Amino acid sequence: MNATGLNDETRDDASGMTALRAVLWDMDGTLIDSEPYWHQAEMDIAREHGGSWSEALGWECSGKALPVVASRMIEHGTRLSSERIAQGLIESVARQEAERMPWIEGVEDVLRSLAAAGIPSVLVTASPRRMAENLLRQAPEGVFVGYVCGDDDLPKKPDPAPYLAAAKVVGIEVPGDGSRDGVGIGADERSGVGGGKNAADDGEHDDVARRRAFRREMARCVAIEDSMTGIESAAASGATTIAQTGFIDIDTSTGPQFASVDGYAGLTAASLERYVTRRLRVR
Repeated sequence: MNATGLNDETRDDASGMTALRAVLWDMDGTLIDSEPYWHQAEMDIAREHGGSWSEALGWECSGKALPVVASRMIEHGTRLSSERIAQGLIESVARQEAERMPWIEGVEDVLRSLAAAGIPSVLVTASPRRMAENLLRQAPEGVFVGYVCGDDDLPKKPDPAPYLAAAKVVGIEVPGDGSRDGVGIGADERSGVGGGKNAADDGEHDDVARRRAFRREMARCVAIEDSMTGIESAAASGATTIAQTGFIDIDTSTGPQFASVDGYAGLTAASLERYVTRRLRVR
């Protein structure tokens, strides 16, 4: 969990926005069209070390942690250790991204729109720190306030932990241990709590109030993801999750997202604010 500076105290007054608190961004396939880099690296390593791999298999592994991808490659005949496969993939993709960051068309305009409105963006990626920091170096100045990456000591997506860590970057207090139980969508219904009137003591009342406040603050955060793994992670955290369907070869139509978008044309801070307003209205 890495913060690079945040001043949220005057944001609503400055921007006129009262619903949208932050936007939490997945990286690969959402901010950048890096999947071709990963797929090519996977196919090259497999071919060089006795395995077989294809773009279709690459898409099946999209959004999954590197050890999972490496295990699949070993199952398909790649004669390297999981650690060496993961390191080779990182080296190949990092080298390509250092030469040219493949920003998805229109996404830099969305980032600038958010920054102009005073809305912080946080990167939430399973990629290692060097790749997260490389993206932040090449991003429009001042758009990201921090990042969560695969080198952080956190459970991986689809666990909500990376998005809960991102919430902390923007000053949201995560109740309890931040586990899946009780922090995401519909936690009141799962726990059987209704209005706190059955609480045994003031401490339980306070706990209920903290969890409700947390869920409202998470609903004010938009998470943009492209893979089912990432969508499940973001939705489980309670964020208003939007599936980006414009740049992937994966069917996410049955996912738990609040809404889906096909590309970034017309997406602005104001339109993201409207998603949050709708989400708060239907809760």
